[in-house]
Amino acid sequence: MASRIIIHCDLDAFYASVETLHHNLDPEIPLILGSDPKSGKGRGIVSTCNYAARKYGVRSAMAISEAWRRCPGPPHGNGHYLKSTRGLYSRASRKVMAILSESADRFEQASIDEAYLDVTEYCDGDWDAALALTHQIQSKIMDDLGLSTSFGIGPTRILAKMGSEENKPAGIHRTRPDEIVSFFEGRSVREVPGIGPKTATRLAEWGITTVSDAAENGEIALSRFTSERFASWMMRVIDGESSDDVSPLRSRKSVGKEYTFEVDQTDCEVVLAQLSLLVNKVIHRAKDMGVAGRLGEVKIRYQGFETHTHGRSIPVAMDDETVFIRLANGLFAENADLERPIRLVGFRLGNLEMPSSRQSTLDFDE
Repeated sequence: MASRIIIHCDLDAFYASVETLHHNLDPEIPLILGSDPKSGKGRGIVSTCNYAARKYGVRSAMAISEAWRRCPGPPHGNGHYLKSTRGLYSRASRKVMAILSESADRFEQASIDEAYLDVTEYCDGDWDAALALTHQIQSKIMDDLGLSTSFGIGPTRILAKMGSEENKPAGIHRTRPDEIVSFFEGRSVREVPGIGPKTATRLAEWGITTVSDAAENGEIALSRFTSERFASWMMRVIDGESSDDVSPLRSRKSVGKEYTFEVDQTDCEVVLAQLSLLVNKVIHRAKDMGVAGRLGEVKIRYQGFETHTHGRSIPVAMDDETVFIRLANGLFAENADLERPIRLVGFRLGNLEMPSSRQSTLDFDE
């Protein structure tokens, strides 16, 4: 079978980039997000920073006091320190993912700032067309949103993800099936996603520090000082036979929405109206993802933050809004304590599937 063409997108210094745009900052000035540095006396850590700050040796998870020592803020330095603004990142991420999903046979958001695209059919199996498409997507995200992205193109998820790290920031790297051996040549095993510090240390104790070393030892030798499962997986990675599956279900187990009332509600009609809107949004999101669900859950938070979740399963996975509105309303009617003010209501679609065919209607009494 012909290899799949997988694209991995990684947003460059995402949080810092979003804050730079939001506050209209100069990207050439070091920006550090995290705890209050308190002029070098803060006790927190750096959550992330831009590339200008990284030139000073500032890194994520570094003590904020050390970051200040390396890159002080005014009046003795030009470092700019901010606290993270979570809502900004979610909004920016949704806009990026909307652009990415337009050009994929299958799309998977792996985190707030990275995603996988299977473009095999979209590009008719043409690796040059995939490269051209990636350049187009990268330019569109920059032109429309002002955000820098790096991309990796490869026949497997791991090769695509490793490729996106090659030329950061704003880089694109392609590894075709006939280039896998040269791509791994002399590369540290620590660069392979899934190999952590402990495993890398264990391998180094046996003289294996590069992917080439692992390939030379082979599966049987590897299994003697790691495990048969790891050795088999490692050889599949080296041979370009690891997973090429792109699916929204790999990274997401449910789809949900919540709403917090400005004033705690005692009017059940108001709560039910909001619940129906939440179901509508959740089902539309599920349809966009190409998934259906067998579980509907209603979340109710009362005054005082006491929270209860009530769920019900249906026989087949569906994406029918009417079915889940009726299910949600039923769960609310059966379980809500109408004597208590309600602070928050939510709906979650779970037990997600990607069925080849969906049942269009369902007897609610089933």
